[in-house]
Amino acid sequence: MKRDYKNGGYGSGQPTYNIMKKVMSSEVMSSDHEIKMWTPRTVVMVLFIMIAAAIALYRMVYGLGAATNMNDAYPWGIWLGFDLLGGVAMAGGGFTIAAAIYIFNWKKYKPIGRPAILTAFLGYLLAVIALFFDIGHPFRLWHPSIMWQVHSIMWVVAIHVILYTTTLAIESSPMVFEKFKMPKVLTFLKRYMVWAVIFGCMLSTLHQASLGAVFLIAPSKMSPLWFVGSFMPYMFLISAIAMGLAMVSTESIISAKAFNHKIDNEIFFGLARGLLTTLIIYLIVKVYYLITTNSLGVAFNGSMPSMMFLLEMGLGVLLPILLLANRKMRTSLNSIAAVNWLVIIGVLVNRMNVCIFSIEDYNTTVAGASYFPSAMELLLTLGLISLGVVLFKMAAKYLPLFKY
Repeated sequence: MKRDYKNGGYGSGQPTYNIMKKVMSSEVMSSDHEIKMWTPRTVVMVLFIMIAAAIALYRMVYGLGAATNMNDAYPWGIWLGFDLLGGVAMAGGGFTIAAAIYIFNWKKYKPIGRPAILTAFLGYLLAVIALFFDIGHPFRLWHPSIMWQVHSIMWVVAIHVILYTTTLAIESSPMVFEKFKMPKVLTFLKRYMVWAVIFGCMLSTLHQASLGAVFLIAPSKMSPLWFVGSFMPYMFLISAIAMGLAMVSTESIISAKAFNHKIDNEIFFGLARGLLTTLIIYLIVKVYYLITTNSLGVAFNGSMPSMMFLLEMGLGVLLPILLLANRKMRTSLNSIAAVNWLVIIGVLVNRMNVCIFSIEDYNTTVAGASYFPSAMELLLTLGLISLGVVLFKMAAKYLPLFKY
C-alpha cells in the first residue's frame, strides 16, 4: 500500500499518529475490571487495618502509657520517627514530580503525575493519623489552625501539614471530578492548578526543612552524627527529595506490574539520574559538616549510634551511589528497583536515627532510660502502611488514576 506522507499514515485512512495515540492510551491506562480488589494480600492487609483500629481504640481509652513503651526520656517513638517523619519523607515525590510537570514542563513525567501526587497525599494523611494517636491530647490537633504561635517551629510544622495536606487533596481532586463527570469544576481546576502546585511546592519545601529544624532544640542530647546545626533543615529536605524520587519510581514499577499498565522506561531512567545527583549532594554536605566539626571519628567508635549511622550511610547513600554511577545499572529496571529500596530503607533508618538513636548515648549515660517499641506500636504502624496500600489500590480501581 502506498504511504500517505501528508496524513502520516498509509492510504487515505486515519493518520498513523492518531492511531498510535489510541494504542498508547489503551496501554497506559488500566481498565477497572482488570484490577481484582479482594485478593489474599488485600484480605491480609484489611486484617492488619482492623487490628490497628482496635489498638487505636485501646490507646484512646487507656492512654499512651498503656499502649506504648515511650517514656520521659523517649517521648517520641516509632509513631513519630517512622510513621510521621518517614511518611512525610515518602511524600517528597509529590512536590518533586508536580514541579517537574507543571513548573518545569517536563511532559515525559505526566504518566506518573497522578500516582505520585496521590502517594504524597496518602503519606501526609497517614502521618496526620499517626500524629493524632501520638500526642497526649489528640482532640486538640486542630488548635494550631486558629491558635497561631508564629515564633514556634512546632507551629510552623503543624500549619505546613494542614495547608499542604489540603493542597494535595486539591491536586488529587481532578480524578474524583472526572469520575463523577463534572466538567465545569475540572475546567476551573485546570486553569489554576499550576498556582496550587507552586503553592504546594513552597509549602512542602518549607515543611520538609522545618521537620529537621525541630531537632535544633536538642543539641546537648543528640549525637554529632545527626545534629548538624543549621544544616539540619537542608539535610531533611535533600533526603526527602531522594526518598520521594525512589518512592515514586518504586510505586510506578509495582503498579505497572500489578495493574497491568505501561510506563515508558525513560521515566525510570530519568528518575534514577535525579536520584544519583541528589544522593551525591547529600553525601557531600554530610561529609563536609562532619569533617569541619571534627565529628567523623564518632562514626567509627563502635557505639550503637555509630553502627546505626554506618548502616544508614552505607545502605542508603554510598551503595546506591556506587550502583547508579554505573550506566548499565542505571538503565536496568531491576537494578533501579533494588536501588530504590535501598534508598527508601536508608532514609527511614535516618529518620529513626534522628528521632531515637541520636539520643541513645545521652539517655543511657544520663537518664538511664531505654526504648523499644511495643507490639501495639508496631502493629498500629503496620496497619497504617496497609491502609495506605489499600487506599491506593481502591483509587487505581475506581478512579482514573493512570489517565493523563
